[in-house]
Amino acid sequence: MKMMLDIDIKSPETKITYKDKIFLLGSCFTEHIGGRLEEVKFSILQNPSGILFDPVSVSTNLVSYIQNKQYSHQDLFYLNELWQNWNHHSIFSGIEAEQVLENINESQTRAHEYLKDAEWLIITLGSSFSYRLAESKIPVANCHRAPAQWFGKHLLSIDETVAALDEAMHQVLEYNNKIKIIFTISPVRHIRDGVTENNRSKARLIEAVHSLIDGSDRLYYFPAYELVIDVLRDYRFYDIDLVHPNYSATEFVFNKFTDHFIHPDSIKMMEEIKKIVIAFKHKPFQPSTGAHQSFLKSFSEKAMQFQQKYPHIDLGKEITYFLKRSVCN
Repeated sequence: MKMMLDIDIKSPETKITYKDKIFLLGSCFTEHIGGRLEEVKFSILQNPSGILFDPVSVSTNLVSYIQNKQYSHQDLFYLNELWQNWNHHSIFSGIEAEQVLENINESQTRAHEYLKDAEWLIITLGSSFSYRLAESKIPVANCHRAPAQWFGKHLLSIDETVAALDEAMHQVLEYNNKIKIIFTISPVRHIRDGVTENNRSKARLIEAVHSLIDGSDRLYYFPAYELVIDVLRDYRFYDIDLVHPNYSATEFVFNKFTDHFIHPDSIKMMEEIKKIVIAFKHKPFQPSTGAHQSFLKSFSEKAMQFQQKYPHIDLGKEITYFLKRSVCN
């Protein structure tokens, strides 16, 4: 008996390897994928402006990285005792304006340089709803808990989404002619918009993305949304808020991503690295025992051998930990 639907996931001809630099941008689900990749030592840079949800915010920030836009005092506003910027997440907000600008501009420059040499760009779109300042109609990426009357809420049409993303993709491909782009739609439900409104929002994103990737040999689609909503299709795969996919769901999605978008040789390397990372995270009850000392010695040797064989993968933190703990005890 079949317990879930089959889904056709198209793999790129060239898959992701450990020698590739991966740039990730978009909603909070971006950080699920990015976090897993980072944990197993892929080279990544994710969300240099913080989490972004709608296509206009993603496109605006992506173009700003290409141009290496540097922000000034006139780009900040003061609210709730903090200096803030409408294009950046609250993680960049701060008490001192100079420090806020320094952090933002350092991140802009880092993104500019990283994107120039990246082999992959992964974009996760979360919502078609765009928020705009009521007076100027300028789109914002984050509302920073400002009063609701400061904003107007707009459901982007498919044409508006395609236009924003298409312009950004053209600029990305001109800036970096080797980059390949993977689009995905976040399975996180934006229920505050309403159930029907959330479905309309997701449907517009899906249609817009597919109108971009159809016929392109540089743009791909990974169906994270469909894997959770249509394949798993069960509330047991959501957190208690019934909105965010839980660990089991995100692990299922990441495994599908691995199977279809990562090179088989790199998958084998992932498995070896995962063992070393798990050993690194292990917290012993009795660290001074001979058994634990043997454990540390074994994994320090494995990590050093792996590092020597693959010098482009950084296991320095793990090696230092294994050696230091074995010496200390």
